[in-house]
Amino acid sequence: MGRLQRKKDPSKKRTQRELGAETEAAQPNSDAPAAPAKAAPAMRKSSVAVKPKAAAQDPNFVQKSVQFLREVKVELKKVTWPSRKQTMGSTAVVLILVVIISLFLGVVDFGLSSLIQTVLP
Repeated sequence: MGRLQRKKDPSKKRTQRELGAETEAAQPNSDAPAAPAKAAPAMRKSSVAVKPKAAAQDPNFVQKSVQFLREVKVELKKVTWPSRKQTMGSTAVVLILVVIISLFLGVVDFGLSSLIQTVLP
């Protein structure tokens, strides 16, 4: 089915936006008048290394199962189900084909078994 969707980190998006602004400021368009470039805000640096909590971030088996079932429910709501008439018609076609193929295989089996019995007395 589908992967679990994880929320994007807004700080990464902000950083990418700032990097894009720096690139545009460094390479001004020759057709446009030169505009004063804004100074990029200083990045915050953390002096303390933060260790991720594995138990708190990773959901356990029950939470994963519940999330999976929620996603299944959402996906099943998107399904276009056939009408009763379409279902009955498809079922009839399948049953008829099963009968035809089983009769064909029965005749072939009977013919080959008769041939073997005549060849090997």
